[in-house]
Amino acid sequence: MTDVGRRRRINEDSIIMASPIFAVADGMGGHQRGDEASRVVVEQLQLSVRPGEPTSPETVFTGITAANARILSWADEGGLAGSTVAGVALVSLSSQADSHWMVFNIGDSRVYVLDGQRLRQVTVDHSAVQELIDHGRISPAEAATHPQRNVVTRAVGVEADADPDVWLLPAEGHQMFIICSDGLSREVSDEEIRSILLDAPADPSKALVDRAVEAGARDNVSAIVVDALSVDMTPPSPGYHDTRGLGALEETLPRLK
Repeated sequence: MTDVGRRRRINEDSIIMASPIFAVADGMGGHQRGDEASRVVVEQLQLSVRPGEPTSPETVFTGITAANARILSWADEGGLAGSTVAGVALVSLSSQADSHWMVFNIGDSRVYVLDGQRLRQVTVDHSAVQELIDHGRISPAEAATHPQRNVVTRAVGVEADADPDVWLLPAEGHQMFIICSDGLSREVSDEEIRSILLDAPADPSKALVDRAVEAGARDNVSAIVVDALSVDMTPPSPGYHDTRGLGALEETLPRLK
């Protein structure tokens, strides 16, 4: 779900929901062609992966690098643009299909994970106020009203290199990821996000964006909710823990007493 919000005329957010990759890109406000920059990011990510099958971390990096180069090239035409990006991709780390969720971000768009009853922010913002928080100069509560709260310290299309921060989480059981632009996280607290999700609305991303709009939506607002269930398809190894008969094989195995 994405919404222009109550104060902006153009929606500079772009989203991609194309398994195995899900991401939100937020064009940098006040810059020329911010909406185009965010579209380039999601387009390059989509072009880099094969639909419907796990990808690799290197493929995600390739998509971000290609987007960075395209946006940087606009500077030759007198254009200035950039975009944040945050997302998750299902990646295989080996030929044995060792599947993980790759969480990545550049800028202040975020990825959260809901672990049972607990909401946890996985990504760390690349922002001026986050650096002040890290150095103990301000509290997270003070960051919400700090005059530098809109300053992003890393973005796609601004410098020669666009290196995302990355976390690898094993794909196992029931997992819920929330990917959002800062238009959501600035209007809706983490506790409110958690409460909305635990209420299990029919369309959780819409419920989150609607809440941000109700709160004033000073910026574009975008949210993706990835509700995943991973099932181990590996056949069980033969053994006495298996309730099925082993036939002739049963005679070759040692008897345990």
